[in-house]
Amino acid sequence: MEIAENFGTTVLAAWEGRLEFAELIDYTTRLESTGLSPLAAVLYQTWLSRTQSPYAHAVNFNLGATLSNLGDLVGAEAAYRRALAMLPVFAQPRLNLGLLLERTGQMDAAMAEWKWIVANCPRDEATKPLVQLALNHLGRVAEGRKQFPDADAWLIQSLLLEPNQPDVLHHWVFLRQKQCAWPVYADVPGVSKEAMREATSALAMLSISDDPKEQLHAAEQFVATKLAKDVPHLTDGRSYGHRKLRIAYCSSDFCLHPVSLLTVEMFELHNRDQFEVYGFCWSPEDGSATRQRVRAAMDHFFTIHQMKDEDAARLIRSHEIDILVDLQGQTSGARANILAYRPAPIQITYLGLPATTGFPFIDYVIADAFLIPPAEARYYSEKPLYMPHIYQVSDRKRQQGPKPTRASCGLPEQGFVFCSFNNSYKYTPEVFDVWLSLLTKVPGSVLWLLADNPWAESNLRKVAESRGFPPERLVFATRVSPENYLARYLIADLFLDTFPFNAGTTANDCLWMGCPLVTLTGRSFGARMAGALLTAAGLPELITYNLADYEAVALQLANDPARCAQLRTRLGDVREHGVLFDTPTFVRDLESRLLELVQALPGAVQAAAV
Repeated sequence: MEIAENFGTTVLAAWEGRLEFAELIDYTTRLESTGLSPLAAVLYQTWLSRTQSPYAHAVNFNLGATLSNLGDLVGAEAAYRRALAMLPVFAQPRLNLGLLLERTGQMDAAMAEWKWIVANCPRDEATKPLVQLALNHLGRVAEGRKQFPDADAWLIQSLLLEPNQPDVLHHWVFLRQKQCAWPVYADVPGVSKEAMREATSALAMLSISDDPKEQLHAAEQFVATKLAKDVPHLTDGRSYGHRKLRIAYCSSDFCLHPVSLLTVEMFELHNRDQFEVYGFCWSPEDGSATRQRVRAAMDHFFTIHQMKDEDAARLIRSHEIDILVDLQGQTSGARANILAYRPAPIQITYLGLPATTGFPFIDYVIADAFLIPPAEARYYSEKPLYMPHIYQVSDRKRQQGPKPTRASCGLPEQGFVFCSFNNSYKYTPEVFDVWLSLLTKVPGSVLWLLADNPWAESNLRKVAESRGFPPERLVFATRVSPENYLARYLIADLFLDTFPFNAGTTANDCLWMGCPLVTLTGRSFGARMAGALLTAAGLPELITYNLADYEAVALQLANDPARCAQLRTRLGDVREHGVLFDTPTFVRDLESRLLELVQALPGAVQAAAV
């Protein structure tokens, strides 16, 4: 309290012009360290209004940072601009001004500030780290705006200034995957291939390695460098003893996103006699029908995008949630630090990241015995929570559009149509080689791919053209509504899966629409997703375990239209009667498992079986 009690005499000294710059900085630093930032802002403003000083630019910068932290973005912007008017090459306020403009949605203006730093600030030891930050921000925002070549150029410039930047490397690696820029680990001066692999994110590693041990290591690297340390746990692991279990789902993907497209009917079908369903959401409102269905399916729905992690965790804890299900993992938009506070006695990960999260505060991962064989469970930080039939839930209410014509999709009127509508970052040169080999062996056939971004399309076409394929043998499908996307499977003959990062939701869609799928299965979660679905569908003959067999099965089907027709008939029967799409049974099985987990907690009251 002593520092607050001295505020009156200190602000009076500032008003009278008697407070030295060093005294100002020392006192405001102590104010902010004790949570008295509003008083620090008042003192900065008083000093600036009453003092002529060559350090006014620095004080305006400090004032801007303080006001920004207090949420006064207008005042912060004005302070940063005053600092820059006094000293244009002052990189810190220009860097922060860019972040503030980004925060308010002024992306072009933000990037202009960072570009000014790159173009005008020296590369001396004092300023070089700030130039690197400007380059990194430019790369990050350009990637988010799908300006991939620009993002690539900015990140390479940053790495040339300082090669030892694991965060930059992991963004750059994933950026190259999205563009199908092969080899992904390209030469960068001063950066070894080992450093690139070490920096590869858990998500990007899924397309690089089929080794679950290596994927665990990638996940643990994130945990070691990014997660909050030593945060207080908000629960003690004991049961609340509720008559109805409170299950909460948390995600940034409660919108038009594959996770919600799969799970929305599960939320709707929970047994309300025994479960109370909560949703904690930090995704923006996208106005989609999917978002409205998700929201309507929850008994309680909270938007927490403006809350700090600890405040969000305390909100979850205040509702005495028995089981918290994370639908995010280490994917874009994740807020793992919320779960680090342990706001629920049981915490589960599901669907978001098709691999181990590495999070020490996640207890279980929902799986099946094909997806995570018991022998591989040691490479997961979570315990597998085994479902009896299939790990993946489905939405039986999904709508399909009218069957398109081949011409409307850019397909030839005749010829076998291989397709693969996975994201471009799942494509790999080894599997693409097999696809091109199939085009060679099946005259008149075409390969129908997702037009994820123009640079991936260009790079894939270059590879195909270098092998002598005319452009029309590769057809790229633009993104359309979910209904029209599903209808495309009605005119595709065979889906070719990617490896080692299989189709997940896309495989579910493909099989739902009756399109046969050939997969290559490996050891990791990501490399076993489509195989798990095919196992549940009773089609193990479409699962292969090496590239030669993968190509052989696909070629056999391409040369046997009658067999493809039989598979469509079988998939139609699976859709109506099989366990793969039996969502009510899936929900009952899941609820039984969840009930067992809660009843095993200390202090649990035994409940009737679901």
